[in-house]
Amino acid sequence: MEDNVRQPAAQSPGESGWRIGVLYSRAGVTSATESEHFFGTAFAIEEINAAGGVLGRLLDPVVYDPAGDADAYRRLATRMLQDDDVTVIFGCSTSSSRKAVLPVVERTNALLWYCSIYEGFEYSPNVIYTGAVPNQNSMQLAAYLLRNQGRRFFLIGADYIYPRESNRIMRDMVEQHGGEIIDEIYLPSHADAPAFEEVIQQIKALEPDVVFSTLIGRGARAFYKRYRECGIDPAKIPIASLTMTEGETRMIGPELCGGHIVAASYVNTLGGASNQRFLRAWRVRFGDQPASMWSEMAYNQVHLFALALARCGSLDTARLVEAVHEVEFDSPEGLLKIDAQNNHAILTPRIAVCCPDGSFNIVWEARNPIKPDPYLTSYGFSEFWLDGESA
Repeated sequence: MEDNVRQPAAQSPGESGWRIGVLYSRAGVTSATESEHFFGTAFAIEEINAAGGVLGRLLDPVVYDPAGDADAYRRLATRMLQDDDVTVIFGCSTSSSRKAVLPVVERTNALLWYCSIYEGFEYSPNVIYTGAVPNQNSMQLAAYLLRNQGRRFFLIGADYIYPRESNRIMRDMVEQHGGEIIDEIYLPSHADAPAFEEVIQQIKALEPDVVFSTLIGRGARAFYKRYRECGIDPAKIPIASLTMTEGETRMIGPELCGGHIVAASYVNTLGGASNQRFLRAWRVRFGDQPASMWSEMAYNQVHLFALALARCGSLDTARLVEAVHEVEFDSPEGLLKIDAQNNHAILTPRIAVCCPDGSFNIVWEARNPIKPDPYLTSYGFSEFWLDGESA
């Protein structure tokens, strides 16, 4: 088992633990993000086991590293489900990895817990989706940018499912409300700093009001770094995204990130007793490594799973899913519940601006948690125009 997850304490004679799978990449293009997923998952498992486990039995994780390869996700998920006596998997980050795993999860009637934000337009009775969908982040971000930044948007993304679908949704929302997409560019997920040179020169020439980025991992970090090095002032042309977090601002260089914008349900500067308890415990366990949306969402879903498991006492998928709909978790970002209609989380959207020290200042948050609408059955902005709403 990975050295970052402590081995469970010995069970009583004749008693076995609750076997679960953990499937995140610690290497590859998305290693930074997925390592944070892993740390959040490990931290929750440790907390639950230190408190005696669930119904007197400890969580017993089986851990594999797919290293960012879609075939490896599928192969390792299959090994978990067929050879390792696993029926519940916490894993995947990108939509491509989720879609690689989904057929085998559904075929074996297992349960995947997926904590990443994603583009929506999916439902499976075998997945619990705990990350935000577009009506919980993209819609609010578009409204905020149109009101506060301007109407000329430049879109840049990695060339796979999530960025293309997210940009399609952003284009629709912007154009429906009087904005303009002045360019839309895609680069390989592994693109490095030189690959962004031409794009940045285009941005300087076109002078958009905002750049919406759906780049991920190393490519995103290279883009943010080169953006400032080329002399673009975020106070004038910020990069807005759904994925920039405290861990990545540290890797890029906090002084290069000030002024950029993120839409997320969690940043670690949130107030509230639950978040303060979480952060104190996090610092004891991980030192100065910052907690972020990626680690917090992964942490939340393991605790939510444990509450559901305690309620139904079984790893049977149907019983677990039914129990998940009946429990709630007092998470660092607020009360977390799953919508029984679509297995997605009910979340509170927030918008934050990065400070020069790499932390995030919340500039807007929704009055109430927003029910997930993964199929965007309503594209209207009327309830998201932010009138009178500020942090």
